[in-house]
Amino acid sequence: MRILSIGKTVKYNNLSITNIEESQMSEHIDNHYDYIIISGGDGRIRRILTAIYHLDTLPKLILNPTGSFNVIAKLHRVPKIEKTLSSLAKGETPKTREHNFYRLNNHIFLFSAGNMGDVQHIFLSETLRFGILKRGVAKYIITTMLLLPSYIITTPFMLLSKRRFFIFTPLRFIKKFGTFYGKVADIDIDLDNHHNIIELDGDIVLIEESILEIRRVGFVEIVV
Repeated sequence: MRILSIGKTVKYNNLSITNIEESQMSEHIDNHYDYIIISGGDGRIRRILTAIYHLDTLPKLILNPTGSFNVIAKLHRVPKIEKTLSSLAKGETPKTREHNFYRLNNHIFLFSAGNMGDVQHIFLSETLRFGILKRGVAKYIITTMLLLPSYIITTPFMLLSKRRFFIFTPLRFIKKFGTFYGKVADIDIDLDNHHNIIELDGDIVLIEESILEIRRVGFVEIVV
């Protein structure tokens, strides 16, 4: 059994774990690992999945949520990493749950994508990421309070715009409401602009294409 840990050095008796930084992923993506331990937040999960999703067999993900929101870890109620490693060390096979992931042109995301208020929220939140606000959710709460007036005014117009969209799959019971999507089918959007700022799982990316093609790719197994 081969285990790769990214973002934090992890050691456990009777387990062989290779520890690397996220920047070293390119040296390891073609190696076969049974499990990848990801220490960090949702953005790191997305970036690592982007690097490996083309593999014939995807390793199972063990999440060690140390980010600010950790939406994916909360959705699946992942156990403490020590519990999972103890199970593996005993030769047990931990339970997993499938999590769908999607492609936006050449980018991967797992639960969130958009160019509405989410973009402004991430920009301002990252600006506040310093001092006592560096960790935790306080910066997101402050950002919401500061942007609330603009959300109230602009959201109705964005929900009617053909060039705005927001996807948030944890609310999949809302299939579609205006340009809000809780469930991802095949979505094509013409932004009429070749330089577009898009939010993906809490990351900000630049899309230098006017046409967005959003598709379901498959699923990855997350240890629960």
